[in-house]
Amino acid sequence: MAEEPVTNETQPDATTDSVDAAEQALAETEQAVEQVADEARNVDLPNFQQVLADVEASGLNLLQDVDLNVKIELGRTHMLVEDVLRLNEGSVVELDKLAGDPVDVFVNERLVARGEVIVLNDNFCVRISEVVGDETPDAAATDSAGPAPTESDESQADPQTAEVAAEAGEAQ
Repeated sequence: MAEEPVTNETQPDATTDSVDAAEQALAETEQAVEQVADEARNVDLPNFQQVLADVEASGLNLLQDVDLNVKIELGRTHMLVEDVLRLNEGSVVELDKLAGDPVDVFVNERLVARGEVIVLNDNFCVRISEVVGDETPDAAATDSAGPAPTESDESQADPQTAEVAAEAGEAQ
């Protein structure tokens, strides 16, 4: 008896079945993608043109209730801790600006304006005389006040200051 060669006739059927299954899966996937695309086309989106028009119409009204930190700076000075500890009621602290010099108006630590101090109904107020562009607080303080006076500048400018500077030198 001669042996017949063994052929695997099931292999072509398995390949055909795998190809058919892959084609069916591809068709189902394409159908699902088409269904999702149809649903996406049918989504009701708001009228963004109307929303934009509403925002433009309200303008700054949206920001009217935002809290801002406003600070008015009369001037600056440098003091030793020793001098700060000596401050009492009635002490006078000399600043780097003269009476009548404009004060700086800061909003959220940003210099926005300069003005003059006035009294209105027993309250201190600031009348804005200049609106300032983009400046940082440090640059603005240096620009408006100039460099901080040195001890020698102070002693030459005012005899009283010279006495204070001399006393401070003795205390050190």
